[in-house]
Amino acid sequence: QLQASGGGLVQAGGSLRLSCAASGRTFSSYVMGWFRQAPGKEREFGAAISSSGLSTIYADSVKGRFTISRDNAKNTVYLQMNSLKPDDTAVYYCAARSGGVAYTDEVRYDYWGQGTQVTVSS
Repeated sequence: QLQASGGGLVQAGGSLRLSCAASGRTFSSYVMGWFRQAPGKEREFGAAISSSGLSTIYADSVKGRFTISRDNAKNTVYLQMNSLKPDDTAVYYCAARSGGVAYTDEVRYDYWGQGTQVTVSS
């Protein structure tokens, strides 16, 4: 089970940190990802991190502004979002997949959290 939190309302240029807490004892074996879905749009990939935390990938739209990280001792993955833009407004979902390879395709992910709303005002 995945529980995302940390969303909210922020002004453009501001920052937020999302957290996703996972239950279970095998968190460290899962690749974790963050996806987002803006109103009227399809869900899109944001960032992913390997099970070890040593490898990360980002969508071009967030590269250089967002940072994904994980703390396997706390069964938690984070998404630090800086220099936020109104276009970043979306519901953000965390997802998990077994195996070591981080993919950008959402169909590769087995488990999903409930989502947390991020709203960036101009």
